Amino acid sequence: MKQKRYNSEEFAYVYVVKNPSYNDITLAAWDSVLYAGTPVIYDTRYGLDLGFVLGPAPQPDGRESAGDASVHGACLHFGTEAEEAAEEEADLSSRDVHQCEYCMGCQVAKEPEKIKVEGDVPWLDHLATPSEMAKYNENSAREERASSICKEKIAKHGLNMKLITSHFLLGEPKVIFFFTADERVDFRDLVKDLVAVFKMRIELRQVGVRDESRLIGGLSVCGRDYCCHCITDKMQPVSIKMAKEQNLSLNSMKISGPCGRLLCCLAYEYDYYVEEKANMPPEGTKIRIDHDLWRVSEVNILSRQVVLSASENRTLYIPFEEFYYDEESAHWCVNEEYQDDLFSPD
Repeated sequence: MKQKRYNSEEFAYVYVVKNPSYNDITLAAWDSVLYAGTPVIYDTRYGLDLGFVLGPAPQPDGRESAGDASVHGACLHFGTEAEEAAEEEADLSSRDVHQCEYCMGCQVAKEPEKIKVEGDVPWLDHLATPSEMAKYNENSAREERASSICKEKIAKHGLNMKLITSHFLLGEPKVIFFFTADERVDFRDLVKDLVAVFKMRIELRQVGVRDESRLIGGLSVCGRDYCCHCITDKMQPVSIKMAKEQNLSLNSMKISGPCGRLLCCLAYEYDYYVEEKANMPPEGTKIRIDHDLWRVSEVNILSRQVVLSASENRTLYIPFEEFYYDEESAHWCVNEEYQDDLFSPD
């Protein structure tokens, strides 16, 4: 495998680059402005191959921090009153119109700019030429046939393995076959047969069931493409503890993806839930309010309210900001002014 090329320049344009064939996503530097969709040649984990620029590398802008409750969602655009009025007047009744088409924030493309290159960020090898694009399209057309041949050979040798996909590398004569298997597979005879057919280097890569979804993609329960396929290729560990922390159903059918493993998105908000709950009374805590003893039954992160219950099926919903921890008494309390307003006869 060719070694990744690094450059001594301190400042450069850094881009997010993705190989759509096996969902390789990485950061790479270049010395000029490139825009989304630009085909480039870069060093992947399997060798020199073609990828597409997704856009400039994301940079922290200081607008949010861990546990920041002021962040209102993925779209951080809050326009002027005039812009908001124009958005409200826009005709959004058509099924073919997406609301982001009228959001001024969503439509402003980030212009690439030179930044300080920190860490081992490799450089792109070069921009793809027309002949390389033609070869890439030719290879893509051959991959379905290659997969069919490989499946025939697997059946011939009676191997307990499932072929996922195949890919012809652009930078060298090599074809990669990705497969899953429950145990180690001796595929030496299979490789000999494939070499005889393709007359080039053969590489078989065993991947896990989560990687299968990452490679081929598909629609998840939310109706969008798999996160592991369209957002990132880094498979974070996901545990049932994350579902418990977010008060989600523990029914495995509801919190598992098509791969049969826990949903990747369970990890996205877990840290935020932990941070927020650390600043609130834990469930089961008893708090004295208006001479009665109330018990914390739920800490609702989404509504930012603590649910308390008492005798006679009484329930209170109190905002996060009304709670404080009294160091002197070592007890959680509710602001006196809020209690006065809450139980005021008016």
